[in-house]
Amino acid sequence: MIDKIALTLAIIGGLNWGSIALFSFDLVAFLFGGQTSLMSRIVYGLVGLAALWCITLLFRSDSETTTERRAS
Repeated sequence: MIDKIALTLAIIGGLNWGSIALFSFDLVAFLFGGQTSLMSRIVYGLVGLAALWCITLLFRSDSETTTERRAS
């Protein structure tokens, strides 16, 4: 479950960075009142933590992932 949440947040962060690159539009800042607002900083922090968690996905063996899927 944590893997799915982390992956979802990392995807949201990636899409936000894509919108910044392509359109100079920061969706998180737009939705939560600017880059320096508390809510934006929380979202940015959660996305960063999710990206760190997703790094662990790269180093897991296939057998661990398969076992976890069967258990859930």
